[in-house]
Amino acid sequence: MLNLIGVVLAFILIILLIRKKINFGFCLIIGALLVGVFSLQVIQLIDIPKAIIEASIYSFEKQQLETETLELAILMTLIFMLAKTMQETKAIIKLIDSLRTLFSKGGILGIIPAVYGLMPVPGGALFSAPLIDKEGDTYHLSKEKKNFLNIWFRHVWFPIYPISQAMILVCSMKFANIPLELLIAMNLPSFVASIIIGYFYLRRYIGVTQRPSQVPSKNYSGLVFLLPPTIPLLFYPLKLVGLSETRCFIIGILASILLLYFLVHKNTKDYLSILKKSLTWKLAAAIFGIMIFREMITISQAPTLITSLMQNLAFPAIIIVILIPLVLGAITGYNLGAVALSYPLLEPFFPFTGIGIVGLTSIVFMGSLIGYLISPIHLCNVVSSEYLKTDTTRMYRWFIPAALLLLIIQITFVILVSVVF
Repeated sequence: MLNLIGVVLAFILIILLIRKKINFGFCLIIGALLVGVFSLQVIQLIDIPKAIIEASIYSFEKQQLETETLELAILMTLIFMLAKTMQETKAIIKLIDSLRTLFSKGGILGIIPAVYGLMPVPGGALFSAPLIDKEGDTYHLSKEKKNFLNIWFRHVWFPIYPISQAMILVCSMKFANIPLELLIAMNLPSFVASIIIGYFYLRRYIGVTQRPSQVPSKNYSGLVFLLPPTIPLLFYPLKLVGLSETRCFIIGILASILLLYFLVHKNTKDYLSILKKSLTWKLAAAIFGIMIFREMITISQAPTLITSLMQNLAFPAIIIVILIPLVLGAITGYNLGAVALSYPLLEPFFPFTGIGIVGLTSIVFMGSLIGYLISPIHLCNVVSSEYLKTDTTRMYRWFIPAALLLLIIQITFVILVSVVF
């Protein structure tokens, strides 16, 4: 039980430290150490430094170097550099001017993150954050409102996104063993509802602010600057030759930075100076912090304890099926991990719910997605909040009600479908 108490205390401490403007990566490492100390009844002291090393650079099980965390840290740093360079070279301003031509009356605030949401890369909210920041100033939006719109609209695709790792995993033979299109069809209400909910907040935000007085002139030339953030998608098929997804995108981002150089017509010295100024260590620290915290949560056995506690409580099976993915998504900040952990633990409860396998898969998937969406260690929340100089918790007064409403809508739909069919 102490390990679970440690997890709760760690989350409280992390949130408090974030509020004090302490580096997020450092906050997570402190939280991970706290979880480790409170888990000493189920692990050995040596397991704490081993977990840090395991999460960072070396696999003791495979006895080899593991570079995934380092590569992800490099990728996040490069994404930030591209986003910041687009801002410094005025490419973002030109792109916004052209997008505003197509989407007037504030619609661009939803379109921008939604377009970038099509890029299946961890922390991709960093692409749209500079654009939302700039356009949000037009409507005098607070940083928290900009952050909410950026995160929410980026993830509207996730319920139906066919190349989502979590969706592919949960539909695979070792999990639900159902066709991907069936889960997409079952999740359609969530997709529609997420757009409607986001639109409601968008209209509410800009409805109480002063609208721009000038009508934007027709200018489509800036649309060329959609290329740098979308070019990395073209490198995704490199997976077919054995490259990891992260490495594909690292190559893609480097190509985008090079392409941007030719698009903005800056001299080489000035462009390199901008790139150097855009370089930051904070996102790399956040990546290592997330991975270390996640590894410490895993070895603490807290997820298993949570499931065990739920089994012993007098909850209907359907409540357990809903809550466990939600909780695991929130504490891991990882949709794929929450699905992978929760599904096998929940299978024994499935026969007692009266719901078919597609509906149950949808609930598990959406529960983990909602938990992941609102998690303070969700990478998109981290990088967007870091860029906008705020923190995730400051938008929770809108974020949590919207996310829970989305989950309720999906669960209601699944239950109604199971009753009718």
